[in-house]
Amino acid sequence: MTGPSAAVAAVRLAVSRELADLPAGSLVLVACSGGADSLALAAGTAFVVGRSARHVDEAGGVPPLRAGAVVVDHGLQDGSAAVATRAAEQCRRLGLNPVLVVPVTVRGPGGPEAAARDARYAALEEAARRTGAAAVLLGHTLDDQAETVLLGLARGSGARSLAGMPTRRGPFRRPLLRLRRAETAAACTALRLVPWQDPTNAAAPDGPRRSRVRHQLLPAAERVCVVLVD
Repeated sequence: MTGPSAAVAAVRLAVSRELADLPAGSLVLVACSGGADSLALAAGTAFVVGRSARHVDEAGGVPPLRAGAVVVDHGLQDGSAAVATRAAEQCRRLGLNPVLVVPVTVRGPGGPEAAARDARYAALEEAARRTGAAAVLLGHTLDDQAETVLLGLARGSGARSLAGMPTRRGPFRRPLLRLRRAETAAACTALRLVPWQDPTNAAAPDGPRRSRVRHQLLPAAERVCVVLVD
């Protein structure tokens, strides 16, 4: 019997390392949009926690880790409720429980991207508080990290932006920060998971700022200086 693909194995290993310090019986929540990154993370988490439970059954006496998911519906696009429902169903099929769908109202200063981010993080923190979760796992990859650094530099944040996103902050953990976006997509393909394609991530000259960085600036930066992402 063949083992998992390299991409699937990489995701599982990253999740396993990130969960290694959690106390027995802890609940972790995966923030899942249904996109390739968070869907691969959900699948990897379900596998790692499921394997933990099997080992506990064999050893006896120690409560296993538990894993659920939170799907935040920002309500910014037509059909967003259906997208959230689909993502939740995918998480349930992977064996995650509980799976929460949380609609939020996006408003506030800083533009729609910043307001959506603030609403999302607030909803995730509240979900963790409500369920008693020890950690919330986010699907940011190395590509997201590079985009964050470039966006910070573009805003004039200077040296502070070079730090990028932390692996851990508060309840949030980012297991996939050393993996490329291509790896999460490959993991979904190998596991026959069909991710949602966020239309705001499509290449467009007038798209959101992060999308423009992703499709225009980051490829140019990779060609000029590979060290930005590798």
